[in-house]
Amino acid sequence: MRWIWMSLFLVLTACGGRDRTEYELRKVFEVAGRQGIATDGRKRFYVSGSTALYVYDKDGNQLLANEDPFRELALKANHIGDIDVHDGEIYAGIEWFEDGRGSNIQVVVYDAETLAYKRAFPWEPDSGQVEVSGVAVDDVNDAIWMTDWVDGRYVYRYDLETGAYVGKLHLRPVPQWQQGIAARDGVLYITADDGDAEDDEVDNLWRVEVPKEGTAAYVTHEKAFTEFERTGEIEGLTFHEAAGLLLVHHNRGKRIVLGMPKGLYPGYEREIHEVHVYKVKRPR
Repeated sequence: MRWIWMSLFLVLTACGGRDRTEYELRKVFEVAGRQGIATDGRKRFYVSGSTALYVYDKDGNQLLANEDPFRELALKANHIGDIDVHDGEIYAGIEWFEDGRGSNIQVVVYDAETLAYKRAFPWEPDSGQVEVSGVAVDDVNDAIWMTDWVDGRYVYRYDLETGAYVGKLHLRPVPQWQQGIAARDGVLYITADDGDAEDDEVDNLWRVEVPKEGTAAYVTHEKAFTEFERTGEIEGLTFHEAAGLLLVHHNRGKRIVLGMPKGLYPGYEREIHEVHVYKVKRPR
């Protein structure tokens, strides 16, 4: 009898003890940037490249670009991760990234209409964070969350209004090589480049229930991206609530080692950046 209850416990833990949300792939469209994806919840989508920001309409047509986003920054930077949009502003995790590690980490805010720089605030070095792969605005918890691609044991929380460091949330178990983050109804969703492209392994989406109290949260598996065409790596994500969509950014063609490009895979002449659009089917 004991083993039966233990087996049931393990199944419920793996499934998060809840009915599963389904994700149906509807379309794929190519974009210019290779990092993040966000939406204003209406008709615009925003894409981040490593050194640029782009605006697209709902049909995937590019409307605007800022290819010099670091010009007004006080700290030296060369990398933008996943982004988010909140109240007409783009929140971008920016750093100087080199040899698998980040420095000069900061959250930079841009105007969503013009892509112009507005303000920035730095990370707290004593937090232990050593890289920023993505940011998410969580208005339910009045927070900005930052992921760390190098060491994914924690996600780091900052106050949405002041930008002040609040603390870090311990993830159990730890999603490996976190790339993007989004907040939905106070729940965090994290994309992880945890499938080895060399072995044709798929990348995954993970779900984190933010606790009202405490410093740790359990992580449950949400989705395996079996639809992605080999070879590549997952990047950022966003939810378009009004349309009931999940958008996930993905790159393929370029071999990446320790976060740095190291040539192309056979059969590719360039790296291809794509956004996969899924219809979200909530459990009944």
